[in-house]
Amino acid sequence: MQATQGKFRAHWREVTGVFLKLGAVSYGGPAIMGIMQSEVQEKRAWLSKENFVEGLALVNMLPGAGATQLGIFLGHARAGWWGGALAGLCFVLPALVIMLVLTALYATYGELPYARDIFYGLSPVVVGIFAMAVYRLGNAAIKDIKQTLLAIFAALAVLASPLGIVTTLLLAGAVGVALYGSRTWGIVSAFSILAVFGLTLLSGFSPTPSVLPALTDVTPSSPPVADAADVGVFFFKVGAFTFGGGLTMLAFMQEQVVNQLHWLTPQQFLDGLALGQLTPGPILMVAAFVGHKVAGFWGALVGGLAIFLPSFIFMLSLLPVFGRIKQITWMKAALKGISPAVIGMIAVALLQMLPHAVTDVPTGLLAVATVAILSLWRFGPLPLMAGGGTIGILLSGG
Repeated sequence: MQATQGKFRAHWREVTGVFLKLGAVSYGGPAIMGIMQSEVQEKRAWLSKENFVEGLALVNMLPGAGATQLGIFLGHARAGWWGGALAGLCFVLPALVIMLVLTALYATYGELPYARDIFYGLSPVVVGIFAMAVYRLGNAAIKDIKQTLLAIFAALAVLASPLGIVTTLLLAGAVGVALYGSRTWGIVSAFSILAVFGLTLLSGFSPTPSVLPALTDVTPSSPPVADAADVGVFFFKVGAFTFGGGLTMLAFMQEQVVNQLHWLTPQQFLDGLALGQLTPGPILMVAAFVGHKVAGFWGALVGGLAIFLPSFIFMLSLLPVFGRIKQITWMKAALKGISPAVIGMIAVALLQMLPHAVTDVPTGLLAVATVAILSLWRFGPLPLMAGGGTIGILLSGG
């Protein structure tokens, strides 16, 4: 305990500065994890590439906000339990404050000048940073042909199967046990996972609707009746029970707040999503926009915090024992399967982002230049992102 407190006292200022900065300027949805890798692991060497991939594996197997959970993991690696809590808080708070300001501006003016121009130059830079992170982490996580095949399996499973992220990672862990530990237990585990998944499909069970019932009995013709407490309960459930990261959570959020609860119209939700893209840090800060529409300032504040609270609970409960668990023989073998699978999954996320970020020759050149700069020099991601946004404004004639 004293050692943990000593780590926190020694590094809390550094953790605060790094994650306030990341929370204030990091864009890109899943690519934020690549920005964290470049800033925290590559530039500052708080932990090894192998440990970073283990953190990715952990957060991908949990419900909730992946980027925030990874920030908690990194803060814990640097400054112990309190460092993890501080890192997560510092990562979330800038996005919350900025979203509250943008929501007020949007309500007043109906648009935000230069936003599209900034993203024109910023998006390809973020993709370039993400690509370098995938490459570097892949080199650390994939050591042999078996792990290469596991990465390919995970990518294909995400793209072309109904398995989903969690089932795919569990299967990869079972294969890891079979290849690097006990073949018998690995095979038994794999068949057990597939059997449970098959029964789930046959039963038609879907955990998402059942854990998030409508809070009020409303119809499109009747206005929603909800307050900040309703908003908080709803978004806590979203953060606690939705797997698949921010994009999956946004899709479910849209289904609930538009089609089930009727808190927002489809166009209002799209407006909130646009503001979420404009806001740095976790994209799930769209919850603050929804909360503001439903219950004003307090709804925005409660919604913006409640959706991240489960991530803090999960990570801060698991991290004190995670270091011991991963030393267990079978867990070491499982991680040898899970780690390359995570690389396959984030490679898919990169490929899905490319056509949206690289839309013409100038954006293609920006992405290539970003990769080249990060390959040749030890350069932090944040100045590159600032440069990309500036170039976007200049190229767009802003």
